[in-house]
Amino acid sequence: MNGRPATDGPAHYHGHRARLRERLLQAGSEAVADYELIELVLFRAIPRRDVKPLAKTLIARFGSFAEAIAAEPARLAEVEGMSQGAIAEFKIVEAGAKRFAKGVARKRLPVGSFSAVIDYCRTAMAFDAREEFRVLFLDRKNGLIADESQGVGTVDQTPVYPREVVRRALELSATAVILVHNHPSGDPTPSTQDVKMTLDIIAVAQPLGVAVHDHIIVGRDGHASLKGLRLI
Repeated sequence: MNGRPATDGPAHYHGHRARLRERLLQAGSEAVADYELIELVLFRAIPRRDVKPLAKTLIARFGSFAEAIAAEPARLAEVEGMSQGAIAEFKIVEAGAKRFAKGVARKRLPVGSFSAVIDYCRTAMAFDAREEFRVLFLDRKNGLIADESQGVGTVDQTPVYPREVVRRALELSATAVILVHNHPSGDPTPSTQDVKMTLDIIAVAQPLGVAVHDHIIVGRDGHASLKGLRLI
């Protein structure tokens, strides 16, 4: 006897981490809950602690995996236990998701699937804290030429200049565009200003041979299509 207490062996959460990784790899993402996906992200940044309580706290605070991952770093830092390393891991996942969605969108286009466009737009901007206006520039076969941000504003307003949108379409030899912006409030319901701005762009674009296929608004609570709502 050397007077020192016996060790208890590996911490209990090590086995949990291995099982969770195995379940993800064998059964796919649908087999793990949102908080468990967050655990998997936190494992690298916090290697020597049970992160399940922190993961559940993040879900309770932000609402879902996507909303937690996309939260502003300052808001994440307010949660006890979120180190700078953990926040960086979240931002890496967010950047990877956006890059992946953009790559998939390019491969899937021509834009024949409305659901594919919605999936891409929601991944790219539905959870952003500030309003952003983007334009998908399309060729004659509805192939994606470019996806560009035309402006980032405040939590509820982004300045948009119709002539600049159309000028850029002509520079890219685009024959059609899909307008997209997000509502950080979460509610994608179009405002009167949204409709007016869209009609202003159509008025400038149409005489120059550029069609406006749709204006899609995305938010945490879903999406709205001005064409689907027969507002354009």
